[in-house]
Amino acid sequence: MKNISVIGSGTMGNGIAHLFAQQGFSVALVDLSLDQLNKGMETISKNIDRQIAKGTHTEVEKAAFLQRIVPFTTLSEGVELADLVVEAATEKLEIKLKLFQELDRLAPSSAILASNTSSISITQIAAVTKRPTQVIGMHFMNPVPVMKLVEVIRGYATSEETIRRIMDLSLQLEKVPVEVRDYPGFVANRILMPMINEAIYTLFEGVAGVSEIDTVIKLGMAHPMGPLQLADFIGLDVCLSILRVLHEGFGNPKYAPCPLLVTMVAEGFKGMKSGEGFYCYPAGIKENPVSPRFLS
Repeated sequence: MKNISVIGSGTMGNGIAHLFAQQGFSVALVDLSLDQLNKGMETISKNIDRQIAKGTHTEVEKAAFLQRIVPFTTLSEGVELADLVVEAATEKLEIKLKLFQELDRLAPSSAILASNTSSISITQIAAVTKRPTQVIGMHFMNPVPVMKLVEVIRGYATSEETIRRIMDLSLQLEKVPVEVRDYPGFVANRILMPMINEAIYTLFEGVAGVSEIDTVIKLGMAHPMGPLQLADFIGLDVCLSILRVLHEGFGNPKYAPCPLLVTMVAEGFKGMKSGEGFYCYPAGIKENPVSPRFLS
């Protein structure tokens, strides 16, 4: 596989494009919004600058990486040469189903269609295509260029050949692929989201404040980031969507989202990307956020 199409230029999409480009692949970065594409390319450039500052890459390498990424606002042009398409659109089932129908129609018949979904069924996505054996999950972790894990999700019809090729590709990207079965939330979010939800319930019920909850988990369990700050970093709207997938998929009340999370998302408090969640982010930077929105 040489030509990679990435659908969506948001946080995950631009990170995936960055990763493939720095590993020598030709990347088509596709987004219907030119403004979003420009923001995505700017983010990639800034993230490579951080790598340069750390001494892991050079200015010459940066120019080469950026040259390998070609932006497109038209899906048909963006996937016409693809060996692999990686979808990184909004975590909403109806959007993904419609998109995969289009990708199935427009991408070469030999192309593998992968979704970066963090919770939605690969089997359900594959069912709207005429190539279910070539549909697979590639769940990268954020930030993509840094985090080593890739959850490789096998749908009901995913072929052994598709699994093998994506496992091999992940190793080529210097990642650690872990094959998992197609159940709601897979492994990472089936475990992570209930922890985040319980932290929100702990705040909601007045057991402790934001800083206190995060400090207990960071110092007591050696986590690099507390669950409430991590929720801000992931996006509270994304956390809510995943919890709803888990709740609906398993029919188990233990996955029901905390009312506080539901209310915050409804009011536009989505975490770092909106500038405010459980903490405030005046400069849109995750490091050293301002004091919590919910004080002890």
